[in-house]
Amino acid sequence: MDRDSVRTAVKELLVNGLRLDMAPSDIADDAPIFGEGLGLDSIDALELVVLVEERFSVGIPDEETGKRVLGSVSALVDFILAERPG
Repeated sequence: MDRDSVRTAVKELLVNGLRLDMAPSDIADDAPIFGEGLGLDSIDALELVVLVEERFSVGIPDEETGKRVLGSVSALVDFILAERPG
């Protein structure tokens, strides 16, 4: 998968996996995923980690890494591309 494909898949995962009431195209690449951004909370964070790990076969090993890579769609895409096997 190239960067654009991963970005699209991440946005679709956010909308469908977390049942957000918006279109994937409405999510800005650099907008915060949590708090002021999409308004997600810590329960959503846990669910998102599981969804990302299942969909992209990458592990988010700890809370510090999670805070960094779940900061925005762009940060998550960068992490997935760097960590994905093959």
